[in-house]
Amino acid sequence: MAILEREVTGAVAHLRLNAPDRLNALSDEMIAELHGALDDVASDSTVRAVILSGVGKAFCAGHDLKQMTAGRQAADGGAAYFKDLFDRCAAMMARVQSMPQPVIAQVHGIATAAGCQLVATCDLAVAAHGTRFGVNGVNIGLFCSTPMVALSRNIPRKQAFEMLTTGDFIEADRAVELGLVNHAVPQHDLASTAEDLANRIASKLGSAVKIGKHAFYEQLQMPVAQAYAYTGEVMVTNMLNPDTAEGIDAFIEKRPPDWSQ
Repeated sequence: MAILEREVTGAVAHLRLNAPDRLNALSDEMIAELHGALDDVASDSTVRAVILSGVGKAFCAGHDLKQMTAGRQAADGGAAYFKDLFDRCAAMMARVQSMPQPVIAQVHGIATAAGCQLVATCDLAVAAHGTRFGVNGVNIGLFCSTPMVALSRNIPRKQAFEMLTTGDFIEADRAVELGLVNHAVPQHDLASTAEDLANRIASKLGSAVKIGKHAFYEQLQMPVAQAYAYTGEVMVTNMLNPDTAEGIDAFIEKRPPDWSQ
């Protein structure tokens, strides 16, 4: 049984974490499979959006603690293994945001520790009512320092720090209020809500979304003046795209655009 299921429906790629007996933990194998799948999808120009979900009763429970415990048996106490693990996980998370297609997390059950990090890393997220989110490592003496990076870039500082230091969960409606999740919906509407969002994105000009996603993350790291200068150049590049010209002409002429992509 594959621990990561892949399926493409139209212009939408579905990636499903498929290790339900381990609550879809980010084991060494899952990190490698997910990173490889993201690379494959990134190179597929027919895919315009990605939905990432989990099989079973949880989205993702974070790192595989049993595997991490085994890693401690090395002569160095696991230092080299842990450094490699967190580097590989960070590279996989970075790939979510560096790939051209928007990635939507479709979340149910729980998303804890690195699982919560994965939700925060995705470009968009929808969650079922009752889903619980947490960075709970502090409860076992392991502060969620790497999940903190993505979490603190999604929600306000004090709320992030409270989650990190108390290990408390928040539910889907609160996650929407804080900005971790875009929409909270009944469980029976979860898949269709994610699919609708993906299809609406997929209907747009792919090259425009690609350049826009890259620019979105680049400008977030810049001072305001630099961000405006940078995004002005991005707008110029976008405007010079013949398909963008066609889109503008079609809008003015009140007709559907005839894009080449």
